[in-house]
Amino acid sequence: MKKTNFYSMLALFAVIMFSASCKKKGCTDIGAANYNEEAKKDDGSCVYTPVISIVGAADTTISVATTWTDPYATAANIDGAVVLVTDVSDVDASQVGDYTVSYSATNDNGTTTVTRMVHVVVNQDTWLGDWNVSDNCGGGTGLALNGSPNVIAGGNAEQILITDFFSGITGSYGTAICQLDGELITVAEASDGAPGGLGDIIYSGFGSMNSDGLSFTITFTWQNTTPLTGGSGTCQATYSK
Repeated sequence: MKKTNFYSMLALFAVIMFSASCKKKGCTDIGAANYNEEAKKDDGSCVYTPVISIVGAADTTISVATTWTDPYATAANIDGAVVLVTDVSDVDASQVGDYTVSYSATNDNGTTTVTRMVHVVVNQDTWLGDWNVSDNCGGGTGLALNGSPNVIAGGNAEQILITDFFSGITGSYGTAICQLDGELITVAEASDGAPGGLGDIIYSGFGSMNSDGLSFTITFTWQNTTPLTGGSGTCQATYSK
């Protein structure tokens, strides 16, 4: 009886050991296509999909109304052999938004896909350059805006200067100092001489940039202190490229 029990236990032990041994072998590299989370001992069976390397930043920000050039990506097998990369992009640099570029590469072991994020935003660069102005601000006896000002960078990334801001008797003059908050703009309260030199124009304003980056509108509050012909009020000016 004791001998029978001994052999039975020995056989059971052998079955358990054999079963456990079978479960422990496999690919133990978590980066492999056939990774086995139950495997305790690597059996050399690991295979790999291509490795994709994004060229440049994987998360990038560009100014709206600019040109987006995809730096693309490269891919290779674990042995260094080059693999073809294909891409799918929904980036629209003409409109503010968050976009993706997906890169894929395939070999006999499967497909790898990685993604680049592209954020199209209104930033300081969006505001810079030459603009055309249309307004209802009253001309020489109101807020005499120049119809073709130039916008340059200010002292920091959240500031711009509208140069040649006013339209004078002999030419344009003045500079408006503006603070930016994304697509929002605030024109700091300031004072400059009115055309003809008989009074001052006191002004301030606020507004926003369109999502295409090609126009912005400012609502101005102003006072022209020129005797007899001056005045005060609010008006709107649209700056367009």
